[in-house]
Amino acid sequence: MSKKSQTREQILSIAFEMASQEGLESLTIGELAKRVGMSKSGLFAHFNSRSNLQAAVVAYAGERFAERVIAPCREALHVSIEAKIRHMLDNWLTWNSSFQGSCMFLDAWRESHTDDDPMQKVLEATIKKWLHYLHIQFERGIELGEFHDDMDCWQTVYELYGLYLSSHLFRTLGLESNGAQKFWTGIDELFARTRKLTN
Repeated sequence: MSKKSQTREQILSIAFEMASQEGLESLTIGELAKRVGMSKSGLFAHFNSRSNLQAAVVAYAGERFAERVIAPCREALHVSIEAKIRHMLDNWLTWNSSFQGSCMFLDAWRESHTDDDPMQKVLEATIKKWLHYLHIQFERGIELGEFHDDMDCWQTVYELYGLYLSSHLFRTLGLESNGAQKFWTGIDELFARTRKLTN
């Protein structure tokens, strides 16, 4: 790794911690320059704009997400695809609560934005990648005979993500338990519908 790449990696690591603790809106060229001990012009040379900086941090967060949520499930042995998915969901909830009690991706999402917004482009790609990965797991479950052959995998992912968003909102309002009981009850019901009964 070149010195420039090492410097950029260090900057993104510090920026990621800032965003985790204070939110993405806290990320400005000036404030980050102070934290990393660089001049504004020196930091600006790496990103050229605040929006590019935020986009780079979201991409960096996507890499950390894969390391913390997906990678451990790929490496672990599971008795079933359902068990693997549950493992990922547990990791996902842990990830969700590690950023000011919120999810960085939800924090970054903006309903109204320009088509050329670099942060929203990266964010959309990151979320789609995660949804596709979940979709693949349900398809794999059908192939292995765990789930109903006629199960609509995208509908299942849709419902699963809806449970995640609901849990996030309820926890923010103080209406969800620390153990995310409502979320897991919903997940239990989802799997009860999709699981193929064995004789």
